[in-house]
Parts: sequence; C-alpha cells; structure tokens
Amino acid sequence: MRIRDLLGIELDILQAPMAGAQGSRLAIAVSNAGGLGALPCATLGPDALRRELEALRSGTSRPFNVNFFCHTQVTPSPAEEARFREKLAPYYEELGLDPNLAPAGAGRAPFTHDVADIVAEFAPPVVSFHFGLPAADLLARVKGWGAKVLSSATTVEEARWLEAHGADVIIAQGLEAGGHRGHFLRSDLTEQMGTFALLPQIVDAVKVPVIAAGGIADARGVRAAMALGAAGVQIGTAYLLCPETDTSAVHRAALTSAARHHTALTNLFSGRPARGIVNRLMRELGPMSPDAPPFPWAVAAVAPLRARAERNGSGDFSPLWAGQNTSPLAEVDAATLTRALAPLDAHREIG
Repeated sequence: MRIRDLLGIELDILQAPMAGAQGSRLAIAVSNAGGLGALPCATLGPDALRRELEALRSGTSRPFNVNFFCHTQVTPSPAEEARFREKLAPYYEELGLDPNLAPAGAGRAPFTHDVADIVAEFAPPVVSFHFGLPAADLLARVKGWGAKVLSSATTVEEARWLEAHGADVIIAQGLEAGGHRGHFLRSDLTEQMGTFALLPQIVDAVKVPVIAAGGIADARGVRAAMALGAAGVQIGTAYLLCPETDTSAVHRAALTSAARHHTALTNLFSGRPARGIVNRLMRELGPMSPDAPPFPWAVAAVAPLRARAERNGSGDFSPLWAGQNTSPLAEVDAATLTRALAPLDAHREIG
C-alpha cells in the first residue's frame, strides 16, 4: 500500500517532529499543504498538550501525526549529577549564575496511560514514537482508536523488532539526521549507518512501508530516497527556517551562518546522542562526554546556562539541532517548502 493511501495524505512528505522548535502551527501548515504535519509532544504537560491538540483539530481537517518518546526513565545517582554539574561549574561562574539554583528533574517524560487518556479524546490518525514502542497495552490503546503507528529504526535489527511488535510504518533514521538518535536496542554508535546505506537494507528486511529520514532537504534527496525503495520521506531541518516554527533567534542565526556545515553528535544537552551544530560547549567538553547523566537529566543542568547566554544573543550553550545537509535551507513558508519537496507525480495527481 502506498503511504499516501495508508496515512490519508496527498504528498509523500512527512514533517519531522522537532521538540523545542515548533508547535501546532507548523504541523497545521504542512498538513494543509498535503503532507503529514507532526506535533512533538514529549515536552508538553497535560494542559499544553490539550491546547495543542485542540489547535490541530481546529486548524486542519487533514491527517496529522503526534509524536511521543517511549524511553525507559533512568534516574542518575547523586554522584553522576554532581560530576556533570562540576564540569559545568566554570561556565556558571563565568555567567554569574549560582549552580545551586539549577533546576532538578528530567523534563522529557515517556508516553503513559495518563497521556493516552488525553490523546484518546482527539483520536489522532497517526501516532509516532521515538526510542522504540510503548508497552503492549499502551500500544493497543493507540491502535484501538484507529491510529497508524510509526517509529524510528536506526538499524535493520531495530526495524525488524518494530515490525514484529506492531509498527505500521518504519522510519529509517540515518546518521545524518538532526536531533536525537532513535536507537533503542543498543547504543553503540558504530552500528549507526547513513540514510542511503540503511534505507535499502531496511526495505529488504521488512514488509511494512519504510520512510527515509536524515540528510534529505530538497527534492533531489526525496527522489533518491524513493528510488531506493522509500515509501515517503521525513524531513526536519529544512523546516527550521519557516515562519511557522518557533526556532530561536540564536538557532536561526546558526542555521544561516557558515557554522551550519559543522555538526556532530553530542550528549551534553540531554544525556543522549543528538546531532547539532557545533558550539562552544561541544568544543570544550565533548561533544560526547562520559560525564553527562542519562537521558534526559542533562537538560536541567544546562538550562540556566542556555537561558542566560541566549538573552545575551549567544548560542554557546544551546542545542542547535540540525542535520548534515543544511545547504538547501531557505526562509520560505512551510506550504511552499512541502510542495517543493514532493515528487512531481504527486503534483500531477492532486492537480
């Protein structure tokens, strides 16, 4: 089955959910343009989640995707937290901040039954997950309201696991992708492959549709992915300069500077590998540090540094998420970009 038919969309373009850089406005614009807009929900509390879902329902009559994390929550030991905060202490001193006032907490919650209670009221047609899939009873609830389930695989083994455990669509996330790696079976980064190496291997290994993600930012990349067997393409970084996003001023500045061509995987901002533009914190402490506490506890430790630096116009301590292919980035509206990315045959079909 074609991805358009399975998900009820007109174009083979899926917008990647990008927590911290977007809300419902971007998802609505992409869905109304014929693609599949996505709302990142992992950082939303109950009230904010309900508001965003209400905005989606009122803003589009077309299918959209809501995305959640399903990681296993791990609490660091006091020694682990203290070790990381000690690494950050000189920066706190430099910026005139009291390290004892840094907030505690994880800030990124996995999908739960309480969250599902809210989401079920809206019965979104597509639900996607990062870091695997939720427990079987939770997944059954999602499928019970008729949603199609998507999840990311970074290896062939993960793709097979997702198919066996109920995913309707698999997103093949290549190493070029911006933001957090979706790996969940193992964390060995040497097993991670580029998109165009990973994609055909997953296509050959599973029977469900496969979406390509990572390093694709223009129509040429979309065509290449489709030629390798992708049923569609998920794109994130290319949308970061759209007016419908909430991309911060320092993030936008980095995406339009020469710095955008230098990205790396880092665990400094959350405790889990994620690709972003190299900045001061990454250069001086990492970018991969054994002292970073487990995901997502690093977020709180860095947050005061980020806030103070951003007020001063600096992205030195900000997660400047971006994929490796930033050359085609342009400040265009999301609908125009979505249509420009779509294969030509899709334009002909929808006239």
